[in-house]
Amino acid sequence: MQRLFFICSRNRLRSPTAEQLFAGPHTETDSAGLAPDAECMLSAEQVEWADLIFVMEARHRAALKQRFATALRGKKLVCLDIPDRYDFMQPQLVTLLEKRVGPHLR
Repeated sequence: MQRLFFICSRNRLRSPTAEQLFAGPHTETDSAGLAPDAECMLSAEQVEWADLIFVMEARHRAALKQRFATALRGKKLVCLDIPDRYDFMQPQLVTLLEKRVGPHLR
């Protein structure tokens, strides 16, 4: 079972889309946000749970490394470079996620 974790700013559009899109019989998914007003605020436990962590922007990667350096040890971290301009499950967002996440899945 592979555990995928998706992070964006407020956990309302991009990371919940990815969480839903990649959930499956051999994959567990979760998502969270880094902003103080995120729907689900990122925790160290979530980072520790994940096998593979995806962030939407480079600034998310920087914040994650700063706040959770210890929990990130040994984790694969991928920046997807997807800007915050898409709606939840918007077809263009789904296409981008499939293109950029797909190559990292086993």
